[in-house]
Amino acid sequence: MSALTRWNPFKPLARFDVASEFDDLLRGFPMRSAWRDMDLQPDIRIDVSEDAGAYRVKAEMPGVEKEDIELSIDGNLVTIGAEVKRDIERKEGETELYAERYYGKARRLFSLPSEVDGTKAEARYDKGVLSITLPKKPNGQTRKIAIS
Repeated sequence: MSALTRWNPFKPLARFDVASEFDDLLRGFPMRSAWRDMDLQPDIRIDVSEDAGAYRVKAEMPGVEKEDIELSIDGNLVTIGAEVKRDIERKEGETELYAERYYGKARRLFSLPSEVDGTKAEARYDKGVLSITLPKKPNGQTRKIAIS
C-alpha cells in the first residue's frame, strides 16, 4: 500500500513546520496530535507605509473584538496586543475531534525609523483589520550652518 501526501501550494516552502508534519503523519489515527498543542501563537501580520507626514500601519487581526485590542506608542516603538476569546458551546454528547482555531493572547512590537506623535495618533478597526495613522514628530526647524 502506498502513502499519498497532500500537497498544499500555499504552504511556505522555506520553513519546516514540525507540528504540521506530525499531524500529517498521524492523520489516520483516531486521536488528536499532541504536537498541535505545542504550536506557537500566531503573529499579527502588518503592513507599514509612510508619507511625508505620517506612518500608516494595517494589522490583520481576524476574530478579535475591538474592545480586546490594546495599542501603545512610546517614541518610535509601537505595541499592538489582542486577546482572542473562544466560546465553547457543545451539545450534550458532542465531542471535539480537532481544533485549529487559535485563542489566547497575541502581541506584536515593532519600531519605526523616527519618533511619532502619540497624542495625534488615530486607530480604526473594521472587518478584522486595524488601521493606524501615526503622525511623525517634527524634528524642529532645518537651518543651514555656515562653515568658516
